[in-house]
Amino acid sequence: MMQASKKIPFDDPMVLNGVRAMYILSNVLILAINFYVKLQIDKKKDMTVIKYVEPAPMGSAEEPKSVTTTIYAYDSQQLRSLFKAQLMGVGMMAVMHIYFKYTNPLVIQSIIPVKSAFEGNLIKIHLFGKPASGELKRPWKTNTGLMGAMQGGEIKTDKKSVEAAEKANRGGAKEE
Repeated sequence: MMQASKKIPFDDPMVLNGVRAMYILSNVLILAINFYVKLQIDKKKDMTVIKYVEPAPMGSAEEPKSVTTTIYAYDSQQLRSLFKAQLMGVGMMAVMHIYFKYTNPLVIQSIIPVKSAFEGNLIKIHLFGKPASGELKRPWKTNTGLMGAMQGGEIKTDKKSVEAAEKANRGGAKEE
């Protein structure tokens, strides 16, 4: 994609404005999808309780934290993080394009975020109507890349881990 964007004549103001319009349109599309998902989450308002153990951040001395929430609250939190990620992306692109005058990333950032939006778990469940089972069962696994490793590991949902974390968070006797 980067090689193809180098072939685009950004010197032509019509082409540049067209690419800018494509970038804005892609972000408006993602925003519209996220608002629709928010409406679906609010409409369903699923109060089913889910429990899981959130891993301690990497390098910290904290214990894994037990989390008890509802599907409605979990989905709302995930949607807020999608909105924040989109806002960060737009902010970074604004700095790169307006301040540093980079134009090539506009093309790439018009396509990749839309593709990622349609591959998200919330979108699969609330827009496409897929059942929340298997890989789509909440809580969702974190990315296994660099950011997933920095957060300290994967979320555990087995009963033994949840009970152990609940016991530890209540100030129970610590075993050494």
